[in-house]
Amino acid sequence: MSPLLLFDLDNTLVNRNLAFRGWAEQFLVDRSLPPGDLDWFTTLDCGGYLDRRVLLRAATDRYGLSERMEAMLEEYRATVTALIHCPTAHLDALRAARAAGWTLGIVSNGATDQQRAKIERTGLADLVDGWVISEEVDCAKPDPRIFTLAAFRCGIDTGTDWTAGAWMVGDHAPADIAGATVAGIRSVWLAHGRAWPETGYTPTRTARSLPEAVAGVLAAGSPTRPGPRGPELTTQPGLQPEPQLNPRPETELNLDTELNLDIDPEFDRALGRTHRVPRPYERVTVAG
Repeated sequence: MSPLLLFDLDNTLVNRNLAFRGWAEQFLVDRSLPPGDLDWFTTLDCGGYLDRRVLLRAATDRYGLSERMEAMLEEYRATVTALIHCPTAHLDALRAARAAGWTLGIVSNGATDQQRAKIERTGLADLVDGWVISEEVDCAKPDPRIFTLAAFRCGIDTGTDWTAGAWMVGDHAPADIAGATVAGIRSVWLAHGRAWPETGYTPTRTARSLPEAVAGVLAAGSPTRPGPRGPELTTQPGLQPEPQLNPRPETELNLDTELNLDIDPEFDRALGRTHRVPRPYERVTVAG
């Protein structure tokens, strides 16, 4: 079975923050608003983690605008999608991974239509084996089930120990790295000039750019089990030495009892379950 390499989308494969700045600049110009307010927008944006309605409502209040929310949202989505770009170096890194025999996938939190449009518009759709977008499956990172579903959609046999050869690359610690940790797969955090912000968990590796992250994963290869490797790769350019952690005990998350999500047959197939009795709190839709 080919090893699996998963990627976050925004600010990992594509520069989402740059596209947002382009939208904010156009928003200000089109409404004859102070161009110096660009920093106000980028600060409020929180790297895309603030709800878009909240951001636009704050802008409406700040400037006394009378525009309809839905029209502003549509303008935002169309502009950001049009400005999204995947650097050639990133596309080349994915081609190198495919040539080396890796299966590639995307795991993205976000709105289905917009994220799919980014994947298709940038040419990423032709370079990956599958993707999962949180809105379409009602499940988001760091939930470990979304990583299993991504593997399933990429053609990986999730009935096997698929996590042993899997990696996740992303820029957002709580979603990408925490998610990889609880899913039991190795991870590379894209630092983008930042210091690691968390104390309860750490990435397997840290890289300054996506090409460096992919190069490090290819050099590391597919181990028999995720976890710290020996010191032979600690000098890999652009990558920090792997943290020497005490092995954590092998634990298995009980997805039925710990996650209150709708039943989804695709999740059950990905998790290797052919039948189960719904828990009392689960919502079940019956056709007919």
